[in-house]
Amino acid sequence: MSSDAVDARAMTDAELLDLFRRIRQPGVLRVLNGVPSGIDQEAGTFRIAYEASSELCHSGGVIQGGFIAGMIDEAMAQAVVVRANLTLVPPTLELKVSFFAPALPGRYEAEGRVVHMGRSVAFLEGDLRGADGTTIARATATARLVPADPARFTLDC
Repeated sequence: MSSDAVDARAMTDAELLDLFRRIRQPGVLRVLNGVPSGIDQEAGTFRIAYEASSELCHSGGVIQGGFIAGMIDEAMAQAVVVRANLTLVPPTLELKVSFFAPALPGRYEAEGRVVHMGRSVAFLEGDLRGADGTTIARATATARLVPADPARFTLDC
């Protein structure tokens, strides 16, 4: 990292969350209407609040499973980014999602966790919960670790 790069290790969880809310957000957050909602650097977790609209529903009136998977996948990815002090990004190699309840349009929160992070691969898990705390889905993933583009962590929107 260059001398003017962000050092997440020197930031509190609240300061880092504020930074994540101010930087240019990944397209998936804009499409799925997500906002970073919590970071715990010590625990290796990252939370994202989503407001799921009816535009994410299939003909059965529930949110299509691929969108749910994307919500959890993004939270797991950002958990890696935080754990790696903003120096790595984790393209997903494998993703498994178990669905426990239907998701209707409304508020949800995804939490991603780093289970283990090696030099080239990370093992992750995450959940999507409804506003009442009900677990809608749980995912596990394996991700490759690659260097991050420092431009990704700019305030240019």
